[in-house]
Amino acid sequence: MNFSEQWLRSLVDPQASREELVARLSMAGLEVDAVTPVAGVFSGVVVGEVLSAEQHPDADKLRVCQVSDGAQTVQIVCGAPNVRAGLKVPFARVGAMLPGDFKISKAKLRGVESFGMLCSASELQISDENDGLLELPSDAVVGQCVRDSLHLNDVCIEVDLTPNRGDCLSLQGLAREVGALYNVPVQLPAITAVAASHEQTVAVELAAAQACPRYAGRVITGVDLTQPTPAWMIERLQRSDIRSIDPVVDVTNYVMIELGQPLHAFDLAQINGSICVRMAQENEQITLLDGQEIKLKANTLVIADQQRALAIAGVMGGAGSGVEVGKTTDIFLESAFFEPVAIAGKARSYGLHTDASHRFERGVDWQLPAQAIERATELLLSIVGGSAGPVSVTEDAQHLPKLASITLRAERVKQMFGLSLSNEQIESLLIPLGLKLTTQASGVWTVDVPSHRFDITIEVDLLEEIGRLYGYDQLPVRYPAARLAPQAQTEAQAQLPVLRRLLVARGYQEAITYSFIEPELFTAFHPELKALTLANPISAELSVMRASLLPGLLKALQHNLNRQQDRVRLFESGLRFVGQLEDLKQERMLAGVITGARLPELWTHGKDTVDYYDIKADVEALLGAAGDRDSFTFVPCQQHAFHPGQCARIERNGQAVGFVGTLHPQLATELDIDQQVLMFEVELDAISAGRLPTFSELSRFPEVRRDLALVVNADIPAQQLMDAMRSAAGEWLTQIRLFDVYQGKGVEEGCKSLAVGLTWQHPSRTLTDDEVSAATQAILTLLSDKFSAILRK
Repeated sequence: MNFSEQWLRSLVDPQASREELVARLSMAGLEVDAVTPVAGVFSGVVVGEVLSAEQHPDADKLRVCQVSDGAQTVQIVCGAPNVRAGLKVPFARVGAMLPGDFKISKAKLRGVESFGMLCSASELQISDENDGLLELPSDAVVGQCVRDSLHLNDVCIEVDLTPNRGDCLSLQGLAREVGALYNVPVQLPAITAVAASHEQTVAVELAAAQACPRYAGRVITGVDLTQPTPAWMIERLQRSDIRSIDPVVDVTNYVMIELGQPLHAFDLAQINGSICVRMAQENEQITLLDGQEIKLKANTLVIADQQRALAIAGVMGGAGSGVEVGKTTDIFLESAFFEPVAIAGKARSYGLHTDASHRFERGVDWQLPAQAIERATELLLSIVGGSAGPVSVTEDAQHLPKLASITLRAERVKQMFGLSLSNEQIESLLIPLGLKLTTQASGVWTVDVPSHRFDITIEVDLLEEIGRLYGYDQLPVRYPAARLAPQAQTEAQAQLPVLRRLLVARGYQEAITYSFIEPELFTAFHPELKALTLANPISAELSVMRASLLPGLLKALQHNLNRQQDRVRLFESGLRFVGQLEDLKQERMLAGVITGARLPELWTHGKDTVDYYDIKADVEALLGAAGDRDSFTFVPCQQHAFHPGQCARIERNGQAVGFVGTLHPQLATELDIDQQVLMFEVELDAISAGRLPTFSELSRFPEVRRDLALVVNADIPAQQLMDAMRSAAGEWLTQIRLFDVYQGKGVEEGCKSLAVGLTWQHPSRTLTDDEVSAATQAILTLLSDKFSAILRK
């Protein structure tokens, strides 16, 4: 919302400086984005009258003019195409300073002396127009300072309003707000009802009364659109960032800025029969005032006659029924209340955004249409003449908004702000807003809300108004006080922050990706699942909810690789979404991806790249963070998106809790990744739970170790052998470790040699060779029976 400070001060004058006013508006929630002077900095420029303009003897495009400044007549050489005798223009005397520190001095152009300069609007930085001199009104006082004549000691203030404050999209609304902030009287525009001089009307039918419950109209005949819009109105419109078009459009725009009610004028001759406010027919066509031809959707409210749609309600009129200078003599003036929900989003759906739609989407005072028509009629008759008919108001009372009545309690003010205000102070803050307070009991009021404050519906809205008007910067500052005790951290659980720090310590960086991914990537990871599709996605590439964190991490990894980051380690914690809305499961997951060199680039490091055992070591560190690493096992498996034969399922006590392995080469190619990528994903709750550490007394007796080199079938996982060895080794086994795997010469093809070290230790005595040999023999017997394992010779 742009407005002129002078226009605002003509309605309410808070006796505050410009800087103070701007700061107070911002603190009240009407954030001021910009304060722009309406003209550049200049001096010595007065109103001049061109007495004569003769052709320059030596230049076709120059005129030699005699210009009066009220005190003297001087000679000016001017090249403007619109210079002529009788014209009043800005005249910069010799010695005047123009914007840009340009000083006017005596000059000679093509041999003819010139004592000053006649100025255009762009030269004074009033506007960008540079096609001729700035023509001043015929009643401008010759010799008067141009800044005073055009009221240029003014600024345009741009306010960024929140969507709930549609009432401030007008000078009337802003004046009410300033009046309440400073508790000063407001002089709202005086609206006088214009008596009808004929009885002509246009019948109106509300076929969509829920979307448009009130529609006011008036016929004005015999208008002369060739009459110019008054200069004062044009200036106010320009300072509100609205371009002057013709008297009728200018008046409707002026009333919209002044009162906040958008209006529209139809050429009465182009209306066939009566007006019908209805929903559009699917693919119904209309050509708008901007020349755009569109096909309407069935959910669009339109103003129509008996043959066609004349306008998109609350957005823009149609070209076929618009007023035209030199052609239109009778107009039908429209002023309506449209339900905000019916208008919201409609302009955007057609690629439009208008001042009217901006207001109707946020809400307009539903009691304003008739007043706006009266104000517009008064202005139109004074400019273009004509005869006004009666104001016809068609409405459906059932669908009109209702005035709110709210109970306000003083004790809630104290609870909300920690501020003790007297009843008189509360009333003095609210009454200037136009609210009517009726006392129920001491400190309790019934508050009747006027129609223009449709954003106030409940008690907390009133509390917000009290806080705004009192001043947020004046509210007491108190630090919260609470008796807080540290929470006990269980040792049997690894919290997410612990796991994060562990991964960061191992060279990972945490990523945060979208919870929605592209459908193709979802299918690549989970072809057996049905994706949960978003009803209103950001884009087609982000239209389904993720069932895994890995797709998002792979896109982040791809993003880094495309920017010459060849060594990448990323992890993420978050929710995955499995199932549809009726049976949706949201599970906390932890996932990671790695690629590139094993160690950061350094002259002491080799150039080995990461492999499966690197990421397996990272995962094992996570599994052991809660102190129960032995309950997890890695089982070979096949999994979508993982490389066949290079994927393991992570199980805890036989229950699958995650996967680790290499990215499938085909998927890597589709993602344009040309290096090996390893990844893991585990259920966070499953790996967080552990067991409470217990103390075991250290034995003072020696350990006994036996190393076994076993030859087994190459397909048998080493973990199965080690589990079997642990079960047969007896209770004094303290450690079992696989320290070598060998295939090649000396080992039969299709087999492998596993070298395992076993350590026994008794807590209270020294173990004998016979005891250890018996345990070793039990292990060999079990392995031979179960896996056909033999000792390597």
